[in-house]
Amino acid sequence: MPDNAPADARASGLVEVADRCWVARLTSRHLNVGLVAGAAGLLLVDTGDSAAAASHVVEQARSLGAGDVLAIFNTHGHPGHTSGNGVVSRAYGGPRVVAHDGARAPSATETFSSARVVDLGDRQVELLHPGRGHTAGDAVARVPDVDVVFAGDLVPGSGGGDPRADVPRLGEDCFPLEWPASLDLVLSLLGERSVVVPGHGSVVDRTLVDEQRGEIGTVAETVRDLASRGVPVDRALESAPWPYPAEHLRHAVSRGYRQLPRSGRGLPLV
Repeated sequence: MPDNAPADARASGLVEVADRCWVARLTSRHLNVGLVAGAAGLLLVDTGDSAAAASHVVEQARSLGAGDVLAIFNTHGHPGHTSGNGVVSRAYGGPRVVAHDGARAPSATETFSSARVVDLGDRQVELLHPGRGHTAGDAVARVPDVDVVFAGDLVPGSGGGDPRADVPRLGEDCFPLEWPASLDLVLSLLGERSVVVPGHGSVVDRTLVDEQRGEIGTVAETVRDLASRGVPVDRALESAPWPYPAEHLRHAVSRGYRQLPRSGRGLPLV
């Protein structure tokens, strides 16, 4: 790739986080793309936020000499993680693109509701939907023989040079009241030595996922408490302590209020 290639087309190199499991960190927003190799070929976890980024990932995948990409798995449907689907598919002659039913990932040829297995020959990768959180279509990939989980944006990550990487992406399509329970299921998959690859930032361990679950749980419980006491949504951010800066919470609070059943709301709310 030429030296003047767009920044989002570059990656910081492949890091092997476990036997035949790699992470390519794209410099754009510190996005992570996962590569899992088996005797039959590769599984690619997410494809980046642009065609140029995906092209670079293809180059790196080929440099491994581990065979063709047999399947692409999208952890959710956001363009930052799926925009390279087409590029990778064309490069490898149309591998299957797998995502959760709710992800609405481009080029998806196969979807699942709760679980699916990708067979790579001498190893199998488990795809699981632990519940809604960052989006309605969140799913994780577990490589059980090496205790690695690719968690997408269900897990915020940690630093990695991006000050936002350790704050969950509580956007316009998040489910803040359900997110803690989804992380509980993720935690049930993890042991003391598990390696967790988030959608952005550095790899983390079970301890950090547990801490993040507690913080997101605080957001959910604070929303429930304020709404039950009739605190208006436009005063919620100033009416309680929060684990994250207010600018990261506006969508989460408004969506949390809307997602509460009427029985969980006091008056007035507006």
